[in-house]
Amino acid sequence: MSDPLAGSAWSASSTVQGFSQSPPNDTLLSFAAAELARCRPGRAIDIGCGAARNAVHLARQGWRVLGTDLSQPMLDAARARADGERHADRMRFVLAPMQALPAPDGTFDLLVAHGIWNLARSTAEFRSAVAEAARVSAPGAALFVFTFSRQTLPPAATPVPGETFVFTQFSGQPQCFITREQLLEELGHVGFVLDEAIPLSEHNLPAAGTIHAARVPVIFEAAFRYTGHDGWPHTSASRSSS
Repeated sequence: MSDPLAGSAWSASSTVQGFSQSPPNDTLLSFAAAELARCRPGRAIDIGCGAARNAVHLARQGWRVLGTDLSQPMLDAARARADGERHADRMRFVLAPMQALPAPDGTFDLLVAHGIWNLARSTAEFRSAVAEAARVSAPGAALFVFTFSRQTLPPAATPVPGETFVFTQFSGQPQCFITREQLLEELGHVGFVLDEAIPLSEHNLPAAGTIHAARVPVIFEAAFRYTGHDGWPHTSASRSSS
C-alpha cells in the first residue's frame, strides 16, 4: 500500500522505531479504565495512533480499538506490536487522515487525540479534524486531548498569514499552537465540553522569566465530554477558516 507520508520524518525508520518503543500515556490509561466501567463493551478510536503506544494498552483494558494514522510504516509497526498481544482481535489499524475517519456517525465511546491535531497544517484542517471527531462520537463520549500550546512559542511569534493559530517557528513546518481559550472555543463549537476527570493542564511550561527556546513543546492535556451541542454546527463546512 502506498504511503502518503513517504519521504517525511513521520515515516522514517528511525522515527518509527522510536515510536515503537514509546510508553503509553498513564493519565490516558487511568481515564480510559474509568470510562470503560461506564460504557462496557467500549469502542475507542486512537486518531493518529502511530505505532500503537496507547492502542495496545487500551485493548488490554478491554476496549475495542480502531487506530488510524497517515503513515503506513507507523501502521505496520502498530500491527506488529499488536500481533504479539493476547487481545489482538480487539485492535484494527487503518490508513486514514484525521479529517476523514473511517467510521459511521456516533460510533465511539472514547476518542484519543494524542499529539495529532497539532499537526494540522491549517486552521481549516484543524477544524475539520475536530468536527470529524464529533461526528463519530456516541452521545456522552469521552475525548482525551494532548496537543501543542501557544506557550511553546515566544509571545512575539506571528501565525502564518491568513491563519488563526498555525505557526512555522517551532519546526519550520506549519503546525497548530493553540491557547486555552481557543481550544475551549474550537471544541465547544462541535459539542465538546471539559470533563473534570482530567483538569486542563499544560506540561513543559518554561519557568517564569526564562527565554522561550522552543526546543520542547508545551502540551495541553485534558478530558472532554461530547454533548452534541445543538446550538452549533457539527461539520466544518459551515465555519470559516479564519
